[in-house]
Amino acid sequence: MAKVLDLADQWLQLDKDPTTRMEIQSMLTQNDIEGLENCLSTRLAFGTAGLRAQMGAGFARLNSLTIIQTSQGLADYLLSTVPNSIEAGIVIGHDARHNSELFAQLAAAVFESKGILVWWYEDIVHTPLVPFGVQKLHAAAGIMITASHNVATDNGYKIYGHNGCQINSPADSSIADSILRNLKPQTWTSQASPLRRPVLAAIQGQYMRCLGQLPSASQTLNSSIHFVYTALHGVGLRYFSLCVEMIGMTNRMTVVDQQAQPNPDFPTVKYPNPEEKGALDLAISTADEKNIRLILANDPDADRFAVAEKVANHWHQFTGYQVGVLVAYWIFSSRSSQLTTDDIMLTTAVSSQMLSNIAEVEGFTVQETLTGFKWLGNVAQDLKDLGKRVHFAYEEALGYMIPSIVSDKDGITAAAMFLSACSKWGSPWAQLQKLYEKYGYFATTNTYWRSSDVTKTESLFEAIRNLEQPFPSQVGYRRVMRWRDLTTGYDSTTEANVPDLPTSASTQMITCWLDGSDSDNGIRFTIRASGTEPKIKLYLECCSKHQDSAHKGALETLQYLRHSWFHDPILQIEDRFADT
Repeated sequence: MAKVLDLADQWLQLDKDPTTRMEIQSMLTQNDIEGLENCLSTRLAFGTAGLRAQMGAGFARLNSLTIIQTSQGLADYLLSTVPNSIEAGIVIGHDARHNSELFAQLAAAVFESKGILVWWYEDIVHTPLVPFGVQKLHAAAGIMITASHNVATDNGYKIYGHNGCQINSPADSSIADSILRNLKPQTWTSQASPLRRPVLAAIQGQYMRCLGQLPSASQTLNSSIHFVYTALHGVGLRYFSLCVEMIGMTNRMTVVDQQAQPNPDFPTVKYPNPEEKGALDLAISTADEKNIRLILANDPDADRFAVAEKVANHWHQFTGYQVGVLVAYWIFSSRSSQLTTDDIMLTTAVSSQMLSNIAEVEGFTVQETLTGFKWLGNVAQDLKDLGKRVHFAYEEALGYMIPSIVSDKDGITAAAMFLSACSKWGSPWAQLQKLYEKYGYFATTNTYWRSSDVTKTESLFEAIRNLEQPFPSQVGYRRVMRWRDLTTGYDSTTEANVPDLPTSASTQMITCWLDGSDSDNGIRFTIRASGTEPKIKLYLECCSKHQDSAHKGALETLQYLRHSWFHDPILQIEDRFADT
């Protein structure tokens, strides 16, 4: 108790925001020790390229003080590691969430106080415009204030390095250490200085010109393509409308009016994430009313992109891998010259293996990375430095990257490519079936379990590792052909059992390959702990020459894992599987 009271005293000495000061003082008055411990006893830790957390008072929350502390640490890190960082400056943008503009202003003032030029986006933007600006302005770094598709009470502080990619190890640890050396606020203002340079119009113009150079700009459009678009209460409509106008499809778009404009409360959805069940319900209602068979969606910061199509009077929401394969195939088929092994597309270790099969047949290369665009973006840069041509990257969580535009996922660029493809194909579902017929069926059954007890995650993974040594020999009736544990650093098939991907003791991730059956060619699944949410994620895929047997193999394995590995009552499976 004494410790948390000391922490409360430290907070009140540092915090100058009357709202969050009042939160702490109220808990002290009510002797709410549990509440104080929840918000003060731990400090925000770096996750996916920065910070993402619930807003509120305390060192464990995102608020004015933790924004200033983070900015002070990042500023000192840049001054000590990036040459000419003062003149190169930092790009700062924000979305439309609660406090996003304030947090961006507070951050900007910190960098200005250090003499660092701030390239300022003076209105709400979609997240990819920050890394785009970093590259075009040759800035030292970039910051985007956003929590992407998280709930309304969250916000985030996303950091990009001087190469326009999300920061990765060891930079994240160095920045975290620098933050701890800069906890006392040296400035507390949201007022701009002469070092703050508005650049939104110029950078937005460059971005749209780059999109105009994509193959979509010169395609003959299919007059039958009409679609519904939803921004899910985010910032996407402004940028998507410019994109649609550029490719001549404005009159083909119907917007979901209730979700068109930014609203930080996301009033029409439980979770503003197009992956979540129910997120596209309004879009589906609008499409049914207008007799439209195609839906496109962005998440609130428009770095992700989702698709649904009405097939035989039922709505099919495409998985991230299905959209990724379709966009990749469009890029491949639109090339005027044959791709070679020096032409590369990137996926992650949890994405479908279908693109690898296509590459093997067609003569280009697919390379896997760890999950997240902090890996995909940086690996793409490294490959380009080696003289390779990187055309595309995607991950299962609805993220797609065109490296010639931006080194991060971009829901607007992906939408432009996808609309271009649909203008030729007509039905994306029909095109996907053609690809299955040619390259094989890949049935994915991806899901997640939420846990109210974050300590359960580590103990669950340890229980799985202890099923059998050095790893389980069977999963159900299938033999384990390969076992890769990137937490412990073990791979059953490589030399000295060392994995060919980076390992991390702090990140739970296991991949398992199972043998085929009489009706399929085998299964690969990965279980991993989310870096941003209290979730355990499962990515499962079965390959077969036949659609039914691929789905059967995937569902059988899911049921086995659910009842044998993930049976703890504290684990709540995704809603769509709750009744199965």
